[in-house]
Amino acid sequence: MTEGRSCPLAYRYSPAVLCEEPRQVSEDVLYIIGGLYGNPWALDEIEQMALAEERQGHRVRLVFNGDFNWFNASDSLFRSINNRVLDHTVSLGNVDFELANPSPGAGCGCAYPDFVDHGVVARSNRIMERLQAIAGDHPDIQKRLSLLPRYRCLMFGGLKVLVLHGDPESLAGWGLAYESFSGGNDDRLSEWFLASGADVIASTHTCLPVLWSGLVSGKRRVVANNGSAGMANLQSDPRGLITRIALSSPVAEPVAGLERQGLHVSLLPVDYSLEAWLPEFDRLWPAGSPAAVSYRHRMLHGTSLRAEDVIFPSAS
Repeated sequence: MTEGRSCPLAYRYSPAVLCEEPRQVSEDVLYIIGGLYGNPWALDEIEQMALAEERQGHRVRLVFNGDFNWFNASDSLFRSINNRVLDHTVSLGNVDFELANPSPGAGCGCAYPDFVDHGVVARSNRIMERLQAIAGDHPDIQKRLSLLPRYRCLMFGGLKVLVLHGDPESLAGWGLAYESFSGGNDDRLSEWFLASGADVIASTHTCLPVLWSGLVSGKRRVVANNGSAGMANLQSDPRGLITRIALSSPVAEPVAGLERQGLHVSLLPVDYSLEAWLPEFDRLWPAGSPAAVSYRHRMLHGTSLRAEDVIFPSAS
């Protein structure tokens, strides 16, 4: 198996164990932050968004579900991003896992499916090699990363909110990717919800946003994939996205949202300063570097998706 397309056995888990021990949370709002990708200005903006919520009387818990490292390829930025993120509720992404516990033959650990171009896979492996070299000079952070769980189940408003990176079978699974929903995914989703007992699943990993809602055994369930918090997600829109879960409506306008029986699940834009981040990105990843080739155009111009494309009604 080509490096970057394989999935280490340590990434795998059974859906049945994911919500066996849910953790009660007392906050009013969950911010699920996947794919920060080492962007400090996006993190600044997310913190300001949380402060705006708090001014409205909403207590906010920041929950990072992986890949908060990626573009932060300098000693100072690597240490800063990790120290800031690790102050919050955190679970691993494949990037963070491979920085703490490199898996032979895994490459970036992305488990890219066949529809992803080989050039993307090869460049991701090279980004990972550079980051691993930097992480090796920060053994204290590697240790802290190695102690993180691969998923979390939070009891919020009487509901089980399963927070993971890939899908309910693998840390780097693509079963909750936009491409999976556009091809029809309801049967597998039903199996995962019934096996796990989750009411909401919040994911990331696959870089494109999704909101899905459907009935499973007569009960309303929701999937939210925020795409990327630190990079553009939508057409001609450079903003990142996070998932907001709350019993109140958002204080800022979401790009997409669902309200089901009083639960609000929204994709909130992260309107960070691209003008500040881009020069730093270019310094770390100049023209021709793997990250520049794979991501710079997207950072500036977004993807092919429009906001209305990310909401999937269930066939059930």
